[in-house]
Amino acid sequence: MDDIFLGRQPICDQNLAVYGYELLFRDTQTNSAQIVDGDRATSRVIINTFMEIGLDNIVHNRLAFINLTRAFFTEEHAVPLPRDRVVLEVLEDIVADDELIAGVRRLSEQGYIIALDDFIYHESLKPLVALANIVKIDVMALDHKTIADHVKELRKYPLKLLAEKVETIEEFEFCRDLGFDYFQGFFFARPHVIQGQRLPTNRLAILHLLSRLQDPDISAHELEELIARDVAFSYRILRYVNSAAPALRKIDSIHQAVVILGLRTIRSWTSLLALSQVDDKPAELVVTAMVRGKMAEGLAAARNASNPESYFTVGLFSALDALMDTSMEEILSQLPLSDNIANALLRYEGKQGEILKCVLAYENADWDNLHCGDLSRAAVRECYLSAVQWAGQISEQLVGK
Repeated sequence: MDDIFLGRQPICDQNLAVYGYELLFRDTQTNSAQIVDGDRATSRVIINTFMEIGLDNIVHNRLAFINLTRAFFTEEHAVPLPRDRVVLEVLEDIVADDELIAGVRRLSEQGYIIALDDFIYHESLKPLVALANIVKIDVMALDHKTIADHVKELRKYPLKLLAEKVETIEEFEFCRDLGFDYFQGFFFARPHVIQGQRLPTNRLAILHLLSRLQDPDISAHELEELIARDVAFSYRILRYVNSAAPALRKIDSIHQAVVILGLRTIRSWTSLLALSQVDDKPAELVVTAMVRGKMAEGLAAARNASNPESYFTVGLFSALDALMDTSMEEILSQLPLSDNIANALLRYEGKQGEILKCVLAYENADWDNLHCGDLSRAAVRECYLSAVQWAGQISEQLVGK
């Protein structure tokens, strides 16, 4: 697995309590960044936050401030982020033309918090100011009189003011006395580099998924199968939908994720993943995971178990430790699955755990421990052969692409 990095700098309120964190692009442990492609940098910040490290692990219950480039505001199908957990920052070098203003207005109407970064007042920016919830003023770029003039002008709008690049106690006290609501800068904390590891994924499956997503007649069932072909991608989708919708019950299956996210959101996230650098994993491990998932689902259906999709998840994810080169405990600490799914994967407990033990016993020809309830060995064999045939067909399709 490759190391991944992300910068995080706290944003404080007037009582110096942490209000949120600005998330910054980093590509090494060095606390600085050389950004050549702004769209790519933004994509990496989003992917590392939501699909690699996990939003809760980075900001806990605070807001995440994320810098977005022009494309993310003007593209109608840009990746959706959880409205109650992020602040979308409009970078200062984006031209405030009609197209941008329309994009910002659309996101504002959808309920997103909008912030204007490194703001310097100009009449042409009034339409953006009218849409903003937070305006960030760089106190290093302006003298005290200009800062005070900005505050006076901006107080005409129902928005919050954030003083950024505050480096001394004097600057903090000056801005606090002017009535700034939030503060950010070296005086409070330098950006902290968070290091994680990028999960491997099956590049062929992602590319195949991208091509299939262009088919307007694709069904929800087909979409679920396409996603399920890649274990790491399934893992990322489940992590995202759980972090993006924390008020909902935990999502245990790709079926539930597709229903909640919808085709448009899946297309957006997949596009981001395809644009990011991903690694392939040996085909044998991926096929093993697919066989386990399909066999577990088949056994559950044969026993008339409810929610057979969750059994597929258990079987599919049972190979995650080998695929990710880390312990199952560490993997599950980053993926908020329901207790019965986690317990099945860790300790083979519950109905899902019983099915998983049956799958693994058959896989290892451990006939003494092959116990699948009232199912005959012939029925178990049929589920296994069906799963192998399904996984083989999927593998051939992927190789063919």
